[in-house]
Amino acid sequence: MDKRFEALKRWLAEELQLTDYEIAPASADASFRRYFRVRHNDSSFIVMDAPPEKENCQPFITMSNIFHELGLHVPIVQRKNLEQGFLCLTDLGGRVYLSELNESNVDSLYGDALKALLEIQAYKGHNLPDYDKTLLMNEMALFRDWYLEKHLGLTLNEQQEAILESAFSFLANQALSQPQTLVHRDYHSRNLMVCEKNNPGVLDFQDAVIGPITYDLVSLLRDCYIQWPQQKIEKWVSNYHQQASNAGLIVNIELAQFLRWFDFMGIQRHLKASGIFARLNYRDNKPNYLDDIPRTMGYIKAVAAGYSELSAFSEFINSLAQGSAKEDVSGTAAS
Repeated sequence: MDKRFEALKRWLAEELQLTDYEIAPASADASFRRYFRVRHNDSSFIVMDAPPEKENCQPFITMSNIFHELGLHVPIVQRKNLEQGFLCLTDLGGRVYLSELNESNVDSLYGDALKALLEIQAYKGHNLPDYDKTLLMNEMALFRDWYLEKHLGLTLNEQQEAILESAFSFLANQALSQPQTLVHRDYHSRNLMVCEKNNPGVLDFQDAVIGPITYDLVSLLRDCYIQWPQQKIEKWVSNYHQQASNAGLIVNIELAQFLRWFDFMGIQRHLKASGIFARLNYRDNKPNYLDDIPRTMGYIKAVAAGYSELSAFSEFINSLAQGSAKEDVSGTAAS
């Protein structure tokens, strides 16, 4: 018996007086949240189930309001029960970017996503948490704790620990040296919806912070779930650099510097993602995310190899292919 699902249905009956409706899972999620699509007559809406002891709904409500005021296409909260952790949301449909992207439409769909990102970064408020060094370092520690030690079964020696600590600190400092803007923090193909009007629909924004300008950009263009040729990525970054400069989001920052920030930010994010994917398997019994680790590790290896500042870290990462029987991370990143 799924007690929360039964409680959710009782809430629908009591709050919305719904008795004749269809309800089905709407999407999978890496957190403890669940989403259901409810169909009633000729309309539909989404219900979020967020166990209060695991998830806090208030940041989602706050960011939904902020993004809506910025003109973004986001789910609007129609009804809420914070004590039980239930929200009724407008339905943005079922056309996820990841399922729709192909060579013929990627420039158009990413063009819309990059335009929306500029709107996000235009936010002038300062009432959100900072993406500070402690948070950046804690995220990268997930790579050591869950990927290296738990997944690969490694016991790091003092030299390896020092190499990681030095690389983590360098990457965090690079992130903090960038212009700081509103950061969605999970801006990628699984959280963007193809919509006929005001594309894209934007989801999963509850962890937003004020942080590095390249974070969401690299989340989108070096996506953990789909990969594009480096030439395309550099073109998109160049175009975005020009648009962000025109909008006054970056001032007197050359493209070469912006690309360095983009690369270093990507390594930080993919270290975090690799650790989270391993944690989802071992802690949360969600093994499918392990399939995405070769891609995130592929990004890390390819980018780190191009920077002398990360030479020791790059050598260590490349040594992992020979140092573990659990996982082969030496292959080319998946496409």
